[in-house]
Amino acid sequence: MAEHRPTTLLAELTHRCPLHCPYCSNPVELARSSAELSTIEWKRVLTEARALGVLQLGLSGGEPLVRRDLEELAMHAHGLGLYQTLVTSAIGLTHERAQRLRDAGVDHVQISFQDSVRESAERIAGTKSWDAKHEAARHVRALGFAFSVNVVLHRANLDHLDAIIDMAGELGADRLELANTQYYGWAVMNRAALMPTRAQIERSAEIVDRASEKYRGQMQIIYVLPDYYSDYPKPCQGGWGKFYIVIAPDGRALPCHAASQITTLTFDSVRDHTLEWIWEWSDGFRAFRGDGWMLEPCRSCPRKHADFGGCRCQAFALTGDARNADPVCVKSAERATIDAILNGDDDAAPADTTYVPREMPPLRGPTHLNAMRSHAADSV
Repeated sequence: MAEHRPTTLLAELTHRCPLHCPYCSNPVELARSSAELSTIEWKRVLTEARALGVLQLGLSGGEPLVRRDLEELAMHAHGLGLYQTLVTSAIGLTHERAQRLRDAGVDHVQISFQDSVRESAERIAGTKSWDAKHEAARHVRALGFAFSVNVVLHRANLDHLDAIIDMAGELGADRLELANTQYYGWAVMNRAALMPTRAQIERSAEIVDRASEKYRGQMQIIYVLPDYYSDYPKPCQGGWGKFYIVIAPDGRALPCHAASQITTLTFDSVRDHTLEWIWEWSDGFRAFRGDGWMLEPCRSCPRKHADFGGCRCQAFALTGDARNADPVCVKSAERATIDAILNGDDDAAPADTTYVPREMPPLRGPTHLNAMRSHAADSV
């Protein structure tokens, strides 16, 4: 039996989305709408998750609002006693839809914003979205949801960090998540355009410190330093397969939202097994539990129970072997890979915001959403 039980389930209801942000952490190969779990299947998964010990549910995507059964799923989750967060781009979140979701039992809404400047925000999002997002934020506040703003930071918006924080304050956010881009998925393909300069990173830490004092007692500010500029990696979801489950739109169960890019692992589907079996016995969840899988320098490192060797997805992406130490770690033999990337930063050079184009799956949701896709769940 697994030593730990999951507390959080992220339900990626769809990969369809009205945006196409260049840092999207969804996989490069997206699940098409025809492969998505049905309403009945999602209800079974939620019931099994609660029985397994899950207390918190994220309703995410892509854009979960394109699912016409979203309210039905939320009502089912509410009946199970799950605390629910809607993770959304907010495109299509009218007052009427927000009211229905509130009535169905959604507790918390997290809206992604791309910048504090309309032109830049809409260029990053790839579509006109400024007015819709700000209007949706007003609906969320008026209806009494707990409200978070999420902003993924990168070279193109870090110089606006002061204004981004003030924008979140003016919107009435209870919580602001400032997450520097994590380089996997689409972000790897767009790394040249997204990688911040060292000067931007240094300034941003000072800005966040000042803002945390300014908004103390009003808005919680969570700032995630980018891995590449750290000496040691962050722990992956508190440890692989310890507390966290992601269900992809096609039913595959994952220990984190980027795990599918580790092509040497197979992840089982809730269509083929119960969620309890997957958590306890599947190779995908057992692969990096504990420390028996670790290679050196992780195996003998005193930090191994603090950071668990870092990000398995990043290790695989940059070294080809998910068992290796995360190359961010200064003890890793592959740290030179990170340093080579960082040595390319140039404070004087403007950000190259020419992003890699990509295929987008058809959007078969409500007709008021257009057919562009991206990541509404900007890294939970």
